[in-house]
Amino acid sequence: MKLEELLKKIQVIRVAGSLEIDITGVQIDSRKVENGHLFVAAKGTQADGHAYIPAAVANGAIAVLCEDMPAERAGNVTYIQVPDSEDAAGKTATAFYGDPTQRIELVGVTGTNGKTTIATLLYELFRKLGHKAGLISTVCNYIDGEALPTEHTTPDPVTLNSLLGRMADQGCSHVFMEVSSHAIDQKRIGGLRFAGGIFTNLTRDHMDYHKTMDGYLAAKKKFFDGLPKNTFSLTNLDDRNGLVMTQNTRSKVYTYSLRSLSDFKGRLLESHFDGMLLDINNRELFVQFIGRFNASNLLAVFGTAVLLGKNEEEVLVALSTLRPVAGRFDAIRPPQGGYTAIVDYAHTPDALVNVLNAIREVLDGKGKIITVVGAGGNRDKGKRPIMAKESARLSDRVVITSDNPRFEEPMDIINDMLAGLDADDRKKTIAIVDRKEAIRTACMLAGAGDVVLVAGKGHENYQDVKGVKHHFDDKEIINEITG
Repeated sequence: MKLEELLKKIQVIRVAGSLEIDITGVQIDSRKVENGHLFVAAKGTQADGHAYIPAAVANGAIAVLCEDMPAERAGNVTYIQVPDSEDAAGKTATAFYGDPTQRIELVGVTGTNGKTTIATLLYELFRKLGHKAGLISTVCNYIDGEALPTEHTTPDPVTLNSLLGRMADQGCSHVFMEVSSHAIDQKRIGGLRFAGGIFTNLTRDHMDYHKTMDGYLAAKKKFFDGLPKNTFSLTNLDDRNGLVMTQNTRSKVYTYSLRSLSDFKGRLLESHFDGMLLDINNRELFVQFIGRFNASNLLAVFGTAVLLGKNEEEVLVALSTLRPVAGRFDAIRPPQGGYTAIVDYAHTPDALVNVLNAIREVLDGKGKIITVVGAGGNRDKGKRPIMAKESARLSDRVVITSDNPRFEEPMDIINDMLAGLDADDRKKTIAIVDRKEAIRTACMLAGAGDVVLVAGKGHENYQDVKGVKHHFDDKEIINEITG
């Protein structure tokens, strides 16, 4: 593609060199640059791409898009100065890959909790309804039935547009995508055309990045602010920020709720460990999910499918056949012991409360809850004592352990968590640094009719320690201990 074509939707301040050159690829990582590529020097949060311009040129870049024009420039390279290289990265990638979202219905899901479940269930639902569909999520990316590993909730703009281009080329009619606050803030979704957006909820998370809840909210809200008139926003009326998110959007706003009058209304009628009975828009159905938070997630899935033109009855029938996402309220019943073990990704205070309340609702006072919980290193420290406190408040016994310590000492993280407990909480809490031993101890404490919740890592099959990912799978450990 000619460089001039790539720049059609980008504000250009200055050009040094020719625009009549053929570009064979777009990159924001200088290490991936090859001959004929355009290198976009994005000013990221971890590193400034401008520092890697010489490396990109050495690797074969014939054009460089940047905010700050280098003083020394290679004679055979075109340099384009723009006001915002982060924004330009998404738009050039979209142009290079043929504007793939013009050929598919792309729906973005954002919020603190529920993004993975909603996006994944929509992907599975639409495949059941006969469509080729794509998924971009924390757990895995899918092009119809083909699984592709993922490293980030929302990939960088080049990877993202390449992926969307492949999905469109392979005939996907719908793509469901988790949209993280980082991706919105860093303009990774710039240039994409969304058919609609879903807001799940907003609770404390990513304070290490956004610093304040207001900053976190503002990042999420930008997504809805950017949706144009011919799209939809589906927002959770049960979250106090639900209508705040959509107050400035030009899209058509719809609501879902388990408590209030809304466009898509649900009620939780019965809860069991093998599922729950729901009322959705005055129709009863049994689903293989547990907990009020999952009832809300399913309501969002139902509403989105209807807004995308699907028949309500067909959607409800398909919903009743869907199963929970890996690592989300994943129930295991050991052959001996008579208790239930649950593995869940809950790694925020709100997610933990949701899961524990769901367990309490099903137990109805007839069994104990033993919770294994930790907190990630080099992330928001403020949530650590809150997570410990909520675990102690809603559990009969708590085992505080290591999660992904990253570059922190595990015991320092555990001590931060223990600081949130009072004397009564401490009596029911023990700290075991080794996560496998912590899980083993919790299982030994459980009797018939009890529940062991192992929270924080869910689908993850590793522990991140000092920059090295060691194999560790909570579900595997439980099966090994109890098998």
